[in-house]
Amino acid sequence: MQVTTIGLDIAKNVFQVHGIDASEKVVVRKQLRRSQVLAFFKALPSCLVGMEACATAHYWARELTKLGHKVRLMPARDVKAYVKRNKNDAADAEAICEAVRRPTMRFVQVKSAEQQSQLMLHRTRDLLMRQRTQLINALRAHMAELGIVAAQGNAGLKELLKIIAGERDARLPVDAHASLVVLTAGLHAVQTMIGSIEKRIIVEHRSNEASKRLRSIPGIGLLGASAIVATVQDAKAFRSGRDFAAWIGLVPREDSTGGKHKLGPISKQGDRYLRRILVVGAHAVLKLARQKPEKYPWLTQLLARRPFKVVAVALANKMARVAWALLAKGGTYSRARALVTTVTAAA
Repeated sequence: MQVTTIGLDIAKNVFQVHGIDASEKVVVRKQLRRSQVLAFFKALPSCLVGMEACATAHYWARELTKLGHKVRLMPARDVKAYVKRNKNDAADAEAICEAVRRPTMRFVQVKSAEQQSQLMLHRTRDLLMRQRTQLINALRAHMAELGIVAAQGNAGLKELLKIIAGERDARLPVDAHASLVVLTAGLHAVQTMIGSIEKRIIVEHRSNEASKRLRSIPGIGLLGASAIVATVQDAKAFRSGRDFAAWIGLVPREDSTGGKHKLGPISKQGDRYLRRILVVGAHAVLKLARQKPEKYPWLTQLLARRPFKVVAVALANKMARVAWALLAKGGTYSRARALVTTVTAAA
């Protein structure tokens, strides 16, 4: 019997296949090693292949598409509802096979290798930034144990590094000084690597027209614009700006029943990195709005009624919607047009 639909549960080394024919009869249920996957699908006629959008899923989607198969990626959370009783690889593959055929299922766009490479720049920089913070905290903590404390910020850090790099301080024992020198060298190395990654991100940003248009939105800087363009391959896959903001996790989580509507805090679903960048950018805009309230009347009025962080999330939501509009419909950001839209909506 010819296989028409396959549910593929992927992993590091062991893959589970669940295939059915046109009459929905199970015709293949087997386990494959990593080295056997491509050979197995190469021998099959073109069919629909469903997978969860997890680690390495985009790679396998690209490879199976090259073999002539139609591949659809699904959020793992949406597939979970189709798992029967206990969870195992076979049950997961069967659930994937069932979910991929549902007309209401949401699918994830397959990322290209170039798109994933651009995202790796952001992920690598984010990792290095965390490592830099860890090194700085370690330096401050170790020196504080010896009674050497400096002010917060870069000025205080430079003062501590000067003590370590200078002539032997009587407060630093020999072993302590050796350890601090190693941490300092690691801090300088990480800082150099961060600079190298940021240069590549700047080059990618300057060569992308959509990224340059997104940067014109207040609160979305170079990193935010580059990250959004690298993450969102086709903005028209979202029906509206609200759908895009919901995908990032910037809308209230709903828990309604019996006709009673209950909205809670933001869902925090979707891409954490994009959400964090947008919220941090919103914080920067709000600080500027406090200094120049006449330039941001909408934010000034909202700050008078709501807490600072609540307004920041609301602004991040608006930034996401504007970003979607520029990506899906084209054009550039106009502060005057945005102000008119905000005033009209408030009225």
